[in-house]
Formats: sequence, structure tokens, C-alpha cells
Amino acid sequence: MTVRARPDPAGQVSLSDIQLPVRASLARVGEEMWRIVAVDSALLNGVSEHLMLMKGKMLRPTLLLLSSEADGAAQPRAAAYAGVVELIHLATLVHDDAVDHSVLRRGMPTINALFTHQVAVIAGDFLYSRAVQELVRLGDLEALRVFAKASNELTIGEMRQLSALDALRFSEEDYEFLIRAKTAALFSAACEVGGLCGAERFRVELAEYGSYLGMAFQVVDDLLDYTGASATVGKPTGLDLKEHKVTLPLIAALRTMPPASRAAVDDLFSSPEPDDAQIARVVGIVEEEGGLDYARERGEGYASRADEVLSRLPESPARRALQDTLTYVMERRA
Repeated sequence: MTVRARPDPAGQVSLSDIQLPVRASLARVGEEMWRIVAVDSALLNGVSEHLMLMKGKMLRPTLLLLSSEADGAAQPRAAAYAGVVELIHLATLVHDDAVDHSVLRRGMPTINALFTHQVAVIAGDFLYSRAVQELVRLGDLEALRVFAKASNELTIGEMRQLSALDALRFSEEDYEFLIRAKTAALFSAACEVGGLCGAERFRVELAEYGSYLGMAFQVVDDLLDYTGASATVGKPTGLDLKEHKVTLPLIAALRTMPPASRAAVDDLFSSPEPDDAQIARVVGIVEEEGGLDYARERGEGYASRADEVLSRLPESPARRALQDTLTYVMERRA
């Protein structure tokens, strides 16, 4: 089953259209984030200013706010929780960039490139701690429990990825565990906490929807590394291969790869710094072996399961926007 949603007149689902039901609340999220991270430190304030420019499309806050309106009775505190989930997300990006020694994120310098590696590590910790401090201030043990669980899963996922001794033996089961922990966990938490802010009777369904959506999102993100251009994804095409990261397209292609093609893959993964020619060759091999088609099919499967979960919720503008989000995720080019 392929997920389809209501397109805009141009034939596409835009994020701005998805955000329409919660636009007023979303406008407050940036203010909430600034309030939460405000501190008497010129260095941390400088880091925060740069991070606010990197916060991107605000998809996770959008999901939280839409989920809060899934039963038609959102609570004002949802905007603060939306700020918290985006701060946690930014913390993961800062730490990921520090671990990977990345110099660009969405076409902008990373914290570790603009400041130092040490500042990046401390900045990520700062964002996490301020998010937790805000949850304590709000006195909401359930929301704290949900976000703490997601943060723990993010850490375990990262450590499991780092502990893989042979990247090319990374299985589809390993990959699914990884994306469930590193991506889907926070999507699920955003939707579940949104449910706690106005749609509590559907918190289980919203958490399940968020998990499947996050899985689909990450599969598409990994596909973009094979099909996107650096101008649209904000990072060089083939960066995962350059960093010797194995994702679903390659995992699927390895199953049927002939010896000559496998040798090219082995050569890339044994090169400390693979060149563009090596990356282009492996990208071509993965496509020839059906790895991209397989990954797209798996992504659509996750999106379809998310769509089925949404059918259990009452009809509303928020539910329609959550359905549109599935198509937006599956059709995105950046």
C-alpha cells in the first residue's frame, strides 16, 4: 500500500500546509526555546544563537502540536513541550556532528566546526539538561518519563552503532533496531507527549504512529544519501558511504551482489577516505542490485502502518495533517 494524501494545487504536500492547524502555537515554540536555554554565559548564548538558525523545519514540534489537537482539546502547555522536543533533537544533532567530526549541517557550519569539539560536547549536554530542567519545572512526571526513555534509546542506538566491528555485516535487523532507537524514538515521544497535552485517550496510538513515521522518515533520509544532491540535502551525496555507514539500500544490495561488485564495496570500506569515483561506483551498484527499490518499499510499508494507526483516531484537521505528513515524508527531496 502506498500512502497518499491531499495535495496542494501544485500537486505536492508542503510542510507549511501540514502546519496550518497549529501555526499559531508553532509560532510560540521558538520563544519557548529561547526562554528555556537563557543563561548567563556569553559562550553558551552564542552557541544557542547559532543553533536557533539550525533548527530547520520544526517537524518534531509540529508533530507534538498536531497530536495535542487530535482529540480537539489542545492545552496551552503544548508549546513548551514542543520547545523541549526540538531542544532534545538539536542536542542529538550537536552530539552526532561531534562524534562524526562533521563540518556542515544543513549547509551551515556545525558547532564543533564553528567553535571547538569540546564546546560541541558541552553544548549538547547543556541542551539536554535544560530540556530536563524545563520538564521538572512543568511538574509533569509522565512527559518526563516519555522523553527520558526516548533520550536513553537514542544513546543506546548511538553506542550500538559505534560498537559495530564489521560495518558490512550490519544486518537489516540491526538497521531496524538502530533507526527505531535513533530516529523513531523521538518521533514517537513527540506524538505521545502531544497526546498527553489534549488527546490522552489516544496517547498509545499517537506513540505508535510516531514510531512508524520515524522509521519511514529515516529510510527516506538514507535513500536521499544515494539519490539527493548536496544543494538540497545540505550535505554531500554519498556521505554515509564516505563515513563507512551501512544503511538499508546497501544492506539489501549486498544480498545479491556479484563478486566484482562486492570487491568494489570492500575496496571503498577499506579506504580511509573514499574518493568520489569509488562512491559513485558503489551508488551505481546499489541501484543496479535493487537496493534503492527495496528501501523505498520498506519505507512505504512503515508509512502505511502509520496510516492504519491514524484510522483509529476521530476525524479532525489535526488527523488529516498527520496523514498528510506521511506523504510529505515519503515524497521529500531534502
